[in-house]
Amino acid sequence: MFVDTHTHLFSDAFDEDRAQVVQTAIDAGVSKLLLPNIDVQTIDAMHELENQFPQNCFSMMGLHPGSVTQNWEKDLEIVKKHLFSRKYIAVGEIGMDLYWDKTFMEEQKQAFKLQVEWAKELRIPIAIHARDAFDEIFEILDRINDENLTGVFHCFTGTKEQADHIQSYGGFKLGIGGVLTYKKAGLDEVLSQIDLKELILETDSPYLAPVPFRGKRNQSSYVLHIAEKLSEVYELPLSEIERQTTENAMELFNLPA
Repeated sequence: MFVDTHTHLFSDAFDEDRAQVVQTAIDAGVSKLLLPNIDVQTIDAMHELENQFPQNCFSMMGLHPGSVTQNWEKDLEIVKKHLFSRKYIAVGEIGMDLYWDKTFMEEQKQAFKLQVEWAKELRIPIAIHARDAFDEIFEILDRINDENLTGVFHCFTGTKEQADHIQSYGGFKLGIGGVLTYKKAGLDEVLSQIDLKELILETDSPYLAPVPFRGKRNQSSYVLHIAEKLSEVYELPLSEIERQTTENAMELFNLPA
C-alpha cells in the first residue's frame, strides 16, 4: 500500500473523470489519498470527494498562501470554523509562496502563523507549501516550533542544508514528488544523504507529473513512478520504499490502518 500524501483530486482538472482517477489509484495500490485544501471555494468539492471515498480520501483544512489576498482574514474565519467543527488529518495547505508575487508577503506570514497555532492547539500536523520562502518560513518556525508541532514540507526541492534545518525541528518529514524524476533537478543527490525515514511520497496532482508523464496532468497512481526513482536513489527494493514511506505517512498523519 502506498500513500499519496498531497493530491488535489477535487480540483476542476478532474471534473470529467474524478471517480475513475481515484479508482485507478486504488487499483494501483495507492489506497490512501490525502487532500490539502486550497481556498474557501474548494472546501465543498473536497468534502464531497471524501464522502464518496471515505476509506481512501482524507481532508486537510487550510488556506493556501497563493490564496492569501486582501480578504485573507475573512477567508481564515471560514477555514477556522471548519477546522474546529470536525476532524481533519492536518492543517494544510499552508505556508508561503514568494515566487509569483510578494504583494501579500506580510499577510502570508500572519496567515501561516495563525494556522500553525491552530494545528498546535488541535495536535494535528501541518502541510507546508514553501516556494522561494524557506528563509521566511524558517524564521517563523524557529520561534514557534515545539513538541506539539509536526508536519511535512510538501514538494521538497531544497538543499541538504535546508533539509537539515527541517529535521532539526524534530517532527517534520519531507514530501517527495515528481520533481525527483526530472534529470536536472538534482534532488536525487540531496536525498541520497538523507535517511529514508524522513520521507513521504506525494504527487501534488494535477501538477508536477513525474517522468514519463512530465507536462501532462498528474494523478495519484503516478506515486509508483516516484517510488521507483527512490528505489534507484537508495538502492533498495521497491517493497522497502513502499513499507518505509507508508509507515512514515501513517504515523505522521495518524491514518487509520
